[in-house]
Formats: sequence, C-alpha cells, structure tokens
Amino acid sequence: MEMYFNGTALAVILGYYLLINIIMYVTMLIDKKRAVKDGWRIPEKNLYLLAVLGGGIGGLIAMVFKRHKNRHLDFILVYTITAILHLIVAYLLIGKFAFVLN
Repeated sequence: MEMYFNGTALAVILGYYLLINIIMYVTMLIDKKRAVKDGWRIPEKNLYLLAVLGGGIGGLIAMVFKRHKNRHLDFILVYTITAILHLIVAYLLIGKFAFVLN
C-alpha cells in the first residue's frame, strides 16, 4: 500500500471552510452596522445556522474584532463549540480524503 496526496480534496475542504467563515464574518459585520443604525437585523437563527454549517471561527473573529454579540454568552458558546467541532471534522476529512491509501 502506498499513500498519495489528493490536492483537489484538500482544496475543496479548505475552500468550503474559508468561504463559510468569510460569509459568517461579513454577515456579522452587516448585522453590526444595522444594529448601530437601528436598521433591520439579521435573525439570530441565521447566525446560528451559519455557525453550525462551519462558520464558528468567522463568528468568533467578528466578535473579537468588531465587538459584535460579544456580551451574549449563548453566541460565545455556540461559536466556540461549533468552531472546535468543525476543526475536528476538517481534520478528519483531510485525513480521509486528502491523504489516501492506495
């Protein structure tokens, strides 16, 4: 048996997580701007959904750098837990699909 590297699988996995976290960060940024201007807000269920889909790291970065939702314990917990879980999932996916035994 020999192991080979599958760059396409790695690009897809990393690309997905990069994209979902950018979407989460931008969504939090938009919500922060709307909160300041008393505009229509993004529903919390949408923010939770993005976190569950893999955007927890983007949410945490937005909490730190944009100071949005950083006083809400539920958001801190959800973003932290989903970030940790998705890091584990990404690690397992990369191990399973990017480095394949032949």
